[in-house]
Amino acid sequence: MQLLEIKDLMVSVEDNQILRGLNLTVGKGEVHVLMGPNGAGKSTLVNTVMGHPQYRVDGGKILFEGKEITHEPANERAKAGLFLSFQNPEEVPGISLENFMRTSRFAVTGKPVKLFAYKKELKQKMEHLNMDEEYASRYLNVGFSGGEKKKSEILQMMMLNPKLAILDETDSGLDVDAVKIVSQGVEKFHTSENSLLIITHNTKILDFLPVDAVHILMDGKIVRTGDRSLIDRINDSGFQGLEAPAV
Repeated sequence: MQLLEIKDLMVSVEDNQILRGLNLTVGKGEVHVLMGPNGAGKSTLVNTVMGHPQYRVDGGKILFEGKEITHEPANERAKAGLFLSFQNPEEVPGISLENFMRTSRFAVTGKPVKLFAYKKELKQKMEHLNMDEEYASRYLNVGFSGGEKKKSEILQMMMLNPKLAILDETDSGLDVDAVKIVSQGVEKFHTSENSLLIITHNTKILDFLPVDAVHILMDGKIVRTGDRSLIDRINDSGFQGLEAPAV
């Protein structure tokens, strides 16, 4: 059984169709990379997979572990094991990063969070990401630098331990050192028991990860799928020549 199956997905935003019969499959333990020019539909795809109400599914379906989730609310998808790391994380005054993650873990698992063990685990994972412990007590992302916001997203992923983590340009706007730290955090998270779908322009985040498949999204469809060598082609020549054939 595949972990994620997207079949003939058609999605509109404000009556503007963005995805036009998209197909994608991600197996358990796999790392998939999604690339494409701006406006191709990458963020539309991940927001639809996560159940964002702004995105209207006009056709097709989404299955997770064999169960159709096309019209499931976002909270049920999170409970099932889906996670999205945002391209531009929001600031949330009034709730600390630590409390936000404790509440999120309880909401996802339904199990009480033992405080001492939780704090110990949180400290260890913050050390992996070179995050100062004081960030745990600060309001979520408030006053964080761009790099610290992205580390916060990866920290949340590591603490929630989803079955499928979707990273929507988590590496955008980061300097070389921050990209390395974030990519190493992603490497520590990934096991044979979880999967990754990574949207990226800066392929440095992939330096520490095996890549099972690379997908090129253009004009609302996957137009090419290949191995890691496809990344090198994109870096050398861009997306020219990869367009979907005219129908």
